[in-house]
Amino acid sequence: MTLKVAIVDDKGRNRLITQDKLTRSGSFEIVLAASDGHEFLTKMKLLPKENLPHIVLMDLEMPGINGIDTIAAASTFYPDVKYVVLTIFDDDERIFKAIKAGACGYLLKDDTASNLTTQMLQLHESGVGPVSPGIAHKILQMMHHEISNPRTHPVEVEMNFSLTVRERQILQLLIDGLPYREIGEQLHISTNTAKKHVLNIYQKLHVNNRTQALKLAVKNGLL
Repeated sequence: MTLKVAIVDDKGRNRLITQDKLTRSGSFEIVLAASDGHEFLTKMKLLPKENLPHIVLMDLEMPGINGIDTIAAASTFYPDVKYVVLTIFDDDERIFKAIKAGACGYLLKDDTASNLTTQMLQLHESGVGPVSPGIAHKILQMMHHEISNPRTHPVEVEMNFSLTVRERQILQLLIDGLPYREIGEQLHISTNTAKKHVLNIYQKLHVNNRTQALKLAVKNGLL
């Protein structure tokens, strides 16, 4: 079976290097490549269900929607897809946030082609999330630290999807069930302006309706 893979990285050279590492084995098919989270989510919507990737390799630092926020959003709409971080960063905070957002694995870009392909195949066959050796050591250190020094207030993943203060106000009124006209009256703006704001919110959240916006807002603490 050929595994379908998506690669999300803002640098074209990195995408090509990763693609070469995977395709030379003959076990992988690259079905989607994107330069940031927005492009990835947009392209995912256009893919037929049968062509959705089995695994997404996600960079972290990207313009627009970063990798952590992208994983959080994508895992809401495509829960059967597995998301693996592929990055140069190995600091504790990024590892913690990525795992909390829904990543099932964390690999470094300098991993060999052999290690990358082996880890990906094992993920698909056994469901065990791939972790680079150096990252595994850091996760063990984090766990020991948490046991010895439990957090009073765990770090939360920040996922605001770049909503403005006004858009957050409108999102709350929208979820409260108010129509465009009443949203406009509450905020002293026209009905058309309220509608434009709602459409902008839907675009930023990558949703199509009020119900999807509610689900995403509740899951990610947008309100």
